[in-house]
Amino acid sequence: MNAMTPAECPIVTTDKIRYADTDRQGHVNNAVFATFFETGRVEILYNPDQPLMSAGGEFVIVSLNIWFKGEIHWPGEVTIGTYIRKLGNSSIHIGQVLFQEERCVAEAETVVVQIEHATRKAMSLSEGARERLGALILEQDLS
Repeated sequence: MNAMTPAECPIVTTDKIRYADTDRQGHVNNAVFATFFETGRVEILYNPDQPLMSAGGEFVIVSLNIWFKGEIHWPGEVTIGTYIRKLGNSSIHIGQVLFQEERCVAEAETVVVQIEHATRKAMSLSEGARERLGALILEQDLS
């Protein structure tokens, strides 16, 4: 699996590594990787300047796969590259890469579905959301 770099992704953000993120082995705990990926996802899903959710809708994660490729060490920061892999009727397949300095430490794919808040059933993405998300599509095979 060859990771792309964050610079190749349409959305790039950073997050600070906290001392509290480390474990007894002196590296960042694996569970924190999911938090770093969340930082990148919210840049797309909850951008206040370009809201994606339909009225009465909300996003839920139905799948999160992380491929660990290296350790992260404190202190410092990580860079998260985020892109859209695929759009379904109500689903968004989000691809991500996580780097510390110039080193890829993990890749992830998250599937998010828009559901109707009241019924908790899948709700179609709006045309506006599909258009904005479509502009962020990059094909990348993470299998």
